[in-house]
Amino acid sequence: MSTADVTVGKSYDAIIIGAGHNGLVCANYLAKAGQKVLVLERRDVVGGAAVTEEIAPGFRASIFSYLMSLLHPRIIRELELKKHGLEVLPCSDMVSPLGGDDYILFSDNIAKSQASFAKFSKHDAEIYPEFDRYLNEAANIVRKLLWETPVDPTRRDWRTFKDGASLLWRHRKIGRKMYRIVDMLTMSAYDFLREWFDDDRVMAVLAYYASIGTFAGPKSPGSAYVIMHHIMGEHEGAGGWGFIKGGMGSITQALAASARKKGVDIVTGAPIKEVRVQGGRATSVLTTTGETYAAKTIISNASAKILYLDLVGEQHLPEEVLREIRGYRTFSTAFKMNIACERPPQYRMLDRLRREGTLGDFDYPTYMHIAPDIDYLERAYDDAKHGWYSSRPFITPVVPTMVDTTLAPAGKHVVNLFGGHAPYTLKGGDWADEKENFRKTVFDTIEDYAPGFRDDVIEAQLLVAPDIENIVSLPQGHIFHGELSTDQLFFQRPVSGYADYRTPVKGLYICGSSMHPGGGVSGIPGFNAAREVMRDIRARRN
Repeated sequence: MSTADVTVGKSYDAIIIGAGHNGLVCANYLAKAGQKVLVLERRDVVGGAAVTEEIAPGFRASIFSYLMSLLHPRIIRELELKKHGLEVLPCSDMVSPLGGDDYILFSDNIAKSQASFAKFSKHDAEIYPEFDRYLNEAANIVRKLLWETPVDPTRRDWRTFKDGASLLWRHRKIGRKMYRIVDMLTMSAYDFLREWFDDDRVMAVLAYYASIGTFAGPKSPGSAYVIMHHIMGEHEGAGGWGFIKGGMGSITQALAASARKKGVDIVTGAPIKEVRVQGGRATSVLTTTGETYAAKTIISNASAKILYLDLVGEQHLPEEVLREIRGYRTFSTAFKMNIACERPPQYRMLDRLRREGTLGDFDYPTYMHIAPDIDYLERAYDDAKHGWYSSRPFITPVVPTMVDTTLAPAGKHVVNLFGGHAPYTLKGGDWADEKENFRKTVFDTIEDYAPGFRDDVIEAQLLVAPDIENIVSLPQGHIFHGELSTDQLFFQRPVSGYADYRTPVKGLYICGSSMHPGGGVSGIPGFNAAREVMRDIRARRN
């Protein structure tokens, strides 16, 4: 839709800044509640970090987010996303190469994981079902908390008291299990896992998740929680993780189609210059091309840092909020490489994998982790901690074209690589000079396990943190809009006192991953924000 379509005789109840998945989820639920909604997107395509774009003639890839796990079945069902084209395709069990033809497998099927772990430690295989039960009991608690609006424990008004009491009552049966959450919030992934397992290769299977998208190693305090954040997906149809037919952009295209059906207007190519504030209330937004849109409610799907520091302006914000948002940690070390190729990596262990029938109906491991042990993960972090990219990064290679024929020409493939660490800034260096050297490092790492893959590559798009920042406006390229650390979770995300999707400016809200429960393509921040917006609208009516 063009700007002309929304400037002639139209008025809106709510304006949403940014058509990423959370913004679109928020728009859908506000429209369901009877609000007239306008979504303004900076780029020429909706989707934010969940987009599918061409990387070479005939090849399309999930450019940023690359696997389906966290998008909640409730949102899929209530917004009828399957009717709008959303289709989840299965991926194989996760396989991690260990050198030579050896490998370890991690599966939703506990018995299969046990059998693989038993090759390295009989004790670890025997204890795994108990560990899985323990971890999932903790995850089930957090899954319920995902849908909660954080309560500010320092406020003393009646509404906060009622909300806090209600929160405690709803979760009154947690009991001593809460100590498990505290452990994961404070312990390192390594220390947490070492209480259960003996073998570093088994521990690395789980500790790997603690490093995804986070500037931390498995021995960093607090990294245990990130393991749980990555296993909380409950989507239906592919068990744990899966691919989206047509790439991750199909999620946001389905959300946009659902929103338009509800009367939501979506305008692309409309970057926001300013959120205008009068008398302490947000009244309108101004685009960089000079259009002004007014509404009683304005919701930002942009990063909280961008909203507070760039769009609202310091003069409208309390000094304490400014101090905290400036200190909100977004330093990223994640990278992404999207590859068009003749064939996917031919791993040394591939023949053995097939011979042993490890992957069942799959002939190829579509989902891999390259990080054979704890020390490998920690060394990758050590390089970044001292200001440089990892000499041997951890890497997640996935091959969606094994199940999705829509992304590449017949017989060809797309491979997505995600990994770390590649710091946003380099100590004593610059990405303009080092990007090609890092590209070589990534391919060298893959070649250690799949010799000859370089020769099959047609095109490779490498995105380091500054690229991610420039394209999708994530400060310092952080895929979660900010670190998932104890001081940046729940009632302290993104700043204390304003974790309830509201801001110090009346009528201005945040619906993106800067808010609880954080990053990943879940849609829950968008859902929760819409609920709080409608709560305030109903209160004004009464």
